[in-house]
Amino acid sequence: MNSEIIASLRWKKFPVLDHGFVCLVDVMGSDSAIVQAARVSYGDGTKKVSDDRTLLRYLMRHQHTTPFEMAEIKFLVRVPMDCWRQWIRHRTASVNEYSTRYSIALDAVYGTSPEAWRTQSETNRQGSGTCFDPEFGQILTDNEQQFHRQARELYEQRIRQGVAREQARKDLPLSTYTEAYWKIDLHNLFRFLALRMEPSAQYEIVQYASTIGEQIVRPLFPNCWEAFLDYQFGSVQLSRLDQGVVKRLAERGWLPATRQQFLELQDTAWKELERSRERDECYEKLQKLGLVKT
Repeated sequence: MNSEIIASLRWKKFPVLDHGFVCLVDVMGSDSAIVQAARVSYGDGTKKVSDDRTLLRYLMRHQHTTPFEMAEIKFLVRVPMDCWRQWIRHRTASVNEYSTRYSIALDAVYGTSPEAWRTQSETNRQGSGTCFDPEFGQILTDNEQQFHRQARELYEQRIRQGVAREQARKDLPLSTYTEAYWKIDLHNLFRFLALRMEPSAQYEIVQYASTIGEQIVRPLFPNCWEAFLDYQFGSVQLSRLDQGVVKRLAERGWLPATRQQFLELQDTAWKELERSRERDECYEKLQKLGLVKT
């Protein structure tokens, strides 16, 4: 790996949201190290660069994951606590978080701009819909800012009065920023990025994942990143039922198919269901592939 690239990235804070950031602390491994781990018996430099790229793409394409575990990256991140709760669910990393039992809570909160307030999605119970009108959003933002000020004032008042830090913090909002060291191998990092860069993920964590991927992983592991985009993030996985639908539509000569034709030849397991997430996801996949009309 080019030491100049590492030096240019280490401790560089890439801004995310209003007060957040991600930065590289350390890295072990490279594209060539992963190739070397896969070949085992070959020494470094015994194959051409083009051969290395071909092997990396083969490993990614066929889900040979162990070689990618040979590379690790350590990050320092500053992130709102509500976003961090989603982040920490990825249990395949080593984490050491800033402790508000020992230290004063960071005096930074994630504020929502008037145009960024989102409605609840009507089709996804855990997702967002469209944005509110900025005029109404301004009311929400003003109320939020007032609440943030009051919560911080209450916290600092408790600290001055000698209340234990572990207790004084309990009414701080989830929008308060926290910091953590986060160390993860490349295989599990790609799993994280594949889920959290998706547009359907929460907007805030998409910003963190995209920054990590584009600004740090891509220059450190260019061939791995290319293979990840081609075979994980940008791919479409068709289940056995999905493939059956495509096959039946092709046999009828209904490609691209209409919505009605898709429903007529959908899998029998979905036909009696008024609502079917699996059917909807199949339709979305075929739309993406141009096999059904939008």
